Amino acid sequence: MIYTAGIDIGSADSKAVILGNQEILSSHLIASGGNYKVAADRAMGEALAKSQLSMSDIAYSVSTGVGGAHASFSTQIVSDVSCQGRGVSFLFPSTRTVVDVGDLFSKAFRIGADGKATNFLISGKCAGASARSLKVMARVLQVRLDEIGELSLKSQERIEFNTGCAVFAETEVISRIAEGVTKEDLLAGIHRALAAQISTLVERLGIEEDYAVVGGGAKDIALVKALEDIAGLKLLVPDEPQLTAAIGAAIIAREELAAIRRSDGDRGNCC
Repeated sequence: MIYTAGIDIGSADSKAVILGNQEILSSHLIASGGNYKVAADRAMGEALAKSQLSMSDIAYSVSTGVGGAHASFSTQIVSDVSCQGRGVSFLFPSTRTVVDVGDLFSKAFRIGADGKATNFLISGKCAGASARSLKVMARVLQVRLDEIGELSLKSQERIEFNTGCAVFAETEVISRIAEGVTKEDLLAGIHRALAAQISTLVERLGIEEDYAVVGGGAKDIALVKALEDIAGLKLLVPDEPQLTAAIGAAIIAREELAAIRRSDGDRGNCC
């Protein structure tokens, strides 16, 4: 069996995937921390251990993400949009529109039947359009990040926020808490505001079904529901939405390796 690997070094989390032929053998996700190289080595080491392999067994590897260049073992670096598109297409072949709700940015892109991106847009630097805003609000409301989705869905009267800026929204949340507004209603408003910003990005790109959402934000059920309500569509969400770029990187690694072997074979036949 031929083994390839993909690693996605994000600002918040690092993810590694080992691929054997067309099957995902193992994966691992860890916090990136303050050192991308250490995170890359640890994530890949854990993924290899799970599949009972070593780096010498990996025929080709591709890295991506903001810290992709720090994966010293990587054979090649590929853009995260390219990797996300291939990973989503591998999991959901019918997908044509993808939103990646990341820690620093949100990205919207269109992909073809081959999983290759045909167009994409990225949010601005304001945290209000990324999953970082959810972390900020969880901290302000003193609830765990993995709890805010379920709390939000219990809202009885959603609060409407007048700003998409995470800093101004944080100030408004603190004021509303003092007024006695419930955490559930505040969270529902936060999710709706974030979903509205992301949806504006997608609408500029143009929605074509099927529509998938990935990244850390895709783990928040209330954000996904808010996106669905605005789009009027049921969205596709992977079981592990943070792994799609690493999966795509491993797939691209396999294709690059095949291309190299074909080229070597052609030279052998003609010489």
